Amino acid sequence: MSDYGGGCLLDPGNRAATIDSLRFRCSPEQQDAIFDDAPRGAVPMGVTDGWVIRPVSIRSWSPAIWIGKTFYTGPDGGYLMNRLTTAGIEGWRAEVYTAPAILDGEPTWALDYAPSPTPQVYDEIREITPDVWFGYSWWRDDAPPAMMLILSFALATP
Repeated sequence: MSDYGGGCLLDPGNRAATIDSLRFRCSPEQQDAIFDDAPRGAVPMGVTDGWVIRPVSIRSWSPAIWIGKTFYTGPDGGYLMNRLTTAGIEGWRAEVYTAPAILDGEPTWALDYAPSPTPQVYDEIREITPDVWFGYSWWRDDAPPAMMLILSFALATP
């Protein structure tokens, strides 16, 4: 178990407790430390459930729109489709590959939405405990070249 203080815990044996801690007990600074401490880890494969972690203002309405991702990947990457609503609708394809993370330059799984209707979106994830990933969603702006943080999120296998 990894203890980041104040109830912010990562429990490798309990995915639900880890997600709960990320959502309700870890500060943004602790979340950033968790991402920094994590290796790239394994690439997700198959269906994952998803949660918006921050900003808090989005957490309440995001489940009505986005509920996770389905990964069509092998050990070196592949692609994903976002899961939209519980009706099983998929949308917004992203390519999945290894790249240096924006925040620390260390390896991360890049989720690149360039082939989708929202090419400005670029996500990064790392496996923080077995079958739990934490990451960031960025907005690419070409003028001037910059990346703006949109939100952070978690994924876990069901």
